[in-house]
Amino acid sequence: MRNFILAAIVLLPSLAVRAQQPCESLAGLKLERATVTSAVAFPEGPVSAAASPNTPPPTAPARCVVKGIARPSADSEIKFEVWLPVRWNGKYRQAGNGGWAGVVPVSSLVAPVKLGYAAAGTDDGHAASGGAEWAIGHPEKLIDFGYRAVHETSVQAKAIIQAFYGKELSRAYFVGCSDGGREALMEAQRYPEDFDGIVAGAPASNWSMLATGFVWNEQALLKDSASAIPPAKLPVIQAAALAACDALDGVRDGLVEDPRVCRFDPSVLACKSGDAPDCLTAPQLDALRKIYAGPRNPRTGAQIFPGYEPGTEAGAGGWSAWIAAAPPERAIQFGFANSYYGQAVFEQPKWDFRTLDFDADAAFGDRKAGSILNSTNPDLRSFRAHGGKLIQYHGWGDAAIAPLSSIEYYESVHAFLARFPDGRGDASLPVDDFYRLFMVPGMGHCGGAVGPNRPDIFGALEQWVEKGIAPQKIVASGVRGDDPTKALTRPLCPYPQVAKYKGEGDPNDAASFVCAEPAR
Repeated sequence: MRNFILAAIVLLPSLAVRAQQPCESLAGLKLERATVTSAVAFPEGPVSAAASPNTPPPTAPARCVVKGIARPSADSEIKFEVWLPVRWNGKYRQAGNGGWAGVVPVSSLVAPVKLGYAAAGTDDGHAASGGAEWAIGHPEKLIDFGYRAVHETSVQAKAIIQAFYGKELSRAYFVGCSDGGREALMEAQRYPEDFDGIVAGAPASNWSMLATGFVWNEQALLKDSASAIPPAKLPVIQAAALAACDALDGVRDGLVEDPRVCRFDPSVLACKSGDAPDCLTAPQLDALRKIYAGPRNPRTGAQIFPGYEPGTEAGAGGWSAWIAAAPPERAIQFGFANSYYGQAVFEQPKWDFRTLDFDADAAFGDRKAGSILNSTNPDLRSFRAHGGKLIQYHGWGDAAIAPLSSIEYYESVHAFLARFPDGRGDASLPVDDFYRLFMVPGMGHCGGAVGPNRPDIFGALEQWVEKGIAPQKIVASGVRGDDPTKALTRPLCPYPQVAKYKGEGDPNDAASFVCAEPAR
């Protein structure tokens, strides 16, 4: 009997291939709340739709591509794609979106299909526009974007996988960053049984308050022409911040391991006699302090959303793209700020950001749109009961989504589960038995910039889900902050731990660091 079982296990991959249906036959598949619009077999070859400008298209293996439209409401039109590799590993991986979505993220489907995963993605229920004008007069479409499209895609993709391979999948994963990170947390909160493992990168989870912070920065930098911080001055700001905080972790490498212990006072940059390239004027200093501090409610004084961290202001794709652009009004944050309030909240495309009341208007937006878009519910008990595993990560150099927002969410889950344990009243189960957060020094939004910015987060998640090996640390590669021509490796430690230099050994080698409790 044992030999028979072993033989059957060995034959599983080939049996899965023989059980496949003709790809084109899926065009007639009947789905609940959805319609298949096409099913086409593709040989191995380049995927031009997944290519970035000026880069060659990636190559994908032979696969069946099924396209469909889900209509869970009368005003829904959720487009999705499911990629089914000829050589399937028995698992499913769904990709998240970015920004306001509007297109199926086909570029994120190539890598998992190469590894044998069936993969899928959705446009979140509307066509790409860069903004949210599609939400004006269409509350159901906002719901589709907020949470329904990702869930519907999961349901339909699993049905298509079952029909094509003739067997159920063994594991389901979701991987997303930015808006995709928000979607990832939303799945764990609203649909805890959809996925066994979830990666939530730099999540825009508190979307309503994040957008309010964007308006705060917009008002600070566009108060008048004197308030704008030219991108040419960002290296000056970063150099001063690193001079104050770089060595706090025991190594000078152009990286701040934990910016929360940084006590950088930007007044050291004050111009002594008129404006100059190496200093900040009084209006520029005022704007910088507001960006670091983050928005506060003018009536109560309460923090609305965290500010941004010192030490990575001049990073590639950082502040010069998201916050302090040239011209100033082209900052990416400001586009999101105006589309959220002007289109999703007030439904007035000509809304003026200067009119925002950070008390009444922020509260109204939170009630109207935040209740749909925000994935801030700390109650992950059902996800934990399902056996799900969640890894969240966030770069300390993120100029799009304030890094402290990830820590705030993690700590809210910790506090909630301490107060409301599982259904058996077992308070002994720690949060990190299913949920871990990794903060990445130097890394920008969802990757890039400097520091250990190439971690294998999904590999760590897969080991945790399938082998029960929880990530005690994740060794990541990247480059030094003070010299990007020099490579380094560094351990990423599960929050609240941070990487500390042992005091000896190569500071560019992860083996020279240990994970330890942070300085207080």
